[in-house]
Amino acid sequence: MAEFILASGSPRRKELLSAVGIDFDVVVSDADENSISKDAPVEIYVQELALLKAAATAKNVLKKKKALIIAADTIVTLDGKILGKPQDEDDAFNMLSELSGRTHAVYTGYCIMRISDGFTVCNRVKTEVTFKLLDDEKIRSYIRTGEPMDKAGAYGIQGLGALLIEKIDGDYFNVVGLPISSLADTLSGEFDIELL
Repeated sequence: MAEFILASGSPRRKELLSAVGIDFDVVVSDADENSISKDAPVEIYVQELALLKAAATAKNVLKKKKALIIAADTIVTLDGKILGKPQDEDDAFNMLSELSGRTHAVYTGYCIMRISDGFTVCNRVKTEVTFKLLDDEKIRSYIRTGEPMDKAGAYGIQGLGALLIEKIDGDYFNVVGLPISSLADTLSGEFDIELL
């Protein structure tokens, strides 16, 4: 099987790739995410972020000619607005209050780039997540755990954030940070690599 490089320091993405038997090295991208305009439709924007990360990582691993880079970016959107990682606890409270009782979209864009010839395929997956109606104390209690502070949209579905969610429509792993089934389809269909 090909050599893989994950262009992300995300522990969740590491766990998901490991769970499906992919051996990989981690080379965290130093891409400047602010260099991409947020004016593009979110479906395009999230793929552009993943491509930017893959390209930035490729510059650092050009000697690994047999390697494939996997890069991804996950964003949470509500009413067309991107909810990034909260700046502080007040920001987390505001985000979670906005999400309370409502359905929002989570997009993960991913790119797979082959070092030997630069062949790259990007895709994105959308999942809709519906929150329970949350009172202020429930939100504050969740924020006190510290879990929301490094997560897009101020929650982690794979942790205590699961207790805030009423339902999801789509790929659970996409919300965690990597749509592993779609990624496997791309590896199979575009790179002739079978994980099963």
